[in-house]
Amino acid sequence: MNFCKKSENALFFSSINEIPNTIWDDLDCAENNYFSKKFLASVEKNHSQINFIYIVLVDDKKQPKAFASIQIVDFYLNSVDNKFENFTSKLKTVARKLHIFPDKKPLKLLICGNTFVSGEHGIFIKQNNDKKIVIKELAKAILHFVTADKNLKIDAFLLKDFINESLFIADELKDYNYNPFSVEPNMVLYIAKNWRNFDDYLAAMKTKFRVKAKKAIQLSATLQIENVTLENIDIQLPKMTELYKKVATNAAFNLGDFNLATYKDFKEKLGENYILKTYWLQDKMVGFMSGIINQNSLDAHFVGIDYQLNREFAIYQKMLYDYIEIAIDKNLKTINFGRTASEIKSSVGAEPQDLTMYLRHKKSITNKILKLFLQRVQPTPFHQHFPFKTLNPHEKQ
Repeated sequence: MNFCKKSENALFFSSINEIPNTIWDDLDCAENNYFSKKFLASVEKNHSQINFIYIVLVDDKKQPKAFASIQIVDFYLNSVDNKFENFTSKLKTVARKLHIFPDKKPLKLLICGNTFVSGEHGIFIKQNNDKKIVIKELAKAILHFVTADKNLKIDAFLLKDFINESLFIADELKDYNYNPFSVEPNMVLYIAKNWRNFDDYLAAMKTKFRVKAKKAIQLSATLQIENVTLENIDIQLPKMTELYKKVATNAAFNLGDFNLATYKDFKEKLGENYILKTYWLQDKMVGFMSGIINQNSLDAHFVGIDYQLNREFAIYQKMLYDYIEIAIDKNLKTINFGRTASEIKSSVGAEPQDLTMYLRHKKSITNKILKLFLQRVQPTPFHQHFPFKTLNPHEKQ
């Protein structure tokens, strides 16, 4: 355990396994899989290139009241593709001239949140605590941790993925010189109560979108789908990794590369709550999909796709419909599709959920310059489809 004695209300841990079980019991956060020890331990175990830090905030009686997951990563400006934002190219040029970001060496970025998953999965606050006070205490604890460790050279701090309903809390970070900016939305599909099966979902769609769905299902009919299990995962991981890298290379923005070996731990520790399927054309793997059942939601995680065959066999569309069918069959309330390919996700019924990040550069002058750029950051626009006969079928039940 790395405990900074000068911090009266925070405990710092360098591994999830160092946190005593009594703290987990007091926090009572494991109902949410993203704050369960088994999930966090799996991610930590398989990503040795990331420096993991965990902060537990305690009250006046030294009882745990909040938990935060921190990752320190090397971030390269070149990893931001020009299509991510319409002014990214200009940002890169000016950022280098003004030395906002290092030119050749990576930016040392401290992230509070989940590097590999969209959403509010970085901070857990126990009930009956003032969340505005807690977020301020967390900002202080992060700064204390960084300044206390002289060997830790952090360039910037990022607290990620706050939904609109949380901004009245997260905006307290502005007092600590954090700059908010909008990012691509999380695409959410709300499952209507009267969808008992996939046919009910199709019946709720306008004719145009139902025809499109049926065409995709027809094109993908030759695909064979296999559940990935602990017994067959070792054989499938190499090809899955190859397909994942094709998708990751096309991504406009990446905070880090996910090690697919983590899936083995997920399947072992989360069992049926972790969904993992591969898609085959005869003996050739052409795709995979992954996701976690978390409380009443199915959260889509990474996918892998053979892009050369994607259009002909509607591989990605088939995956989206499979997520939907799984969520309906398991009587879940929502699907979080994540924040890529927004338009095609909206065509199957997903709606955008705005997300805001808060970024602060360690150098005050650089941070002020950065603020001017971040004020201009806007998510890439996309054409929002409305495929259902009623605007919000889930609200009509």
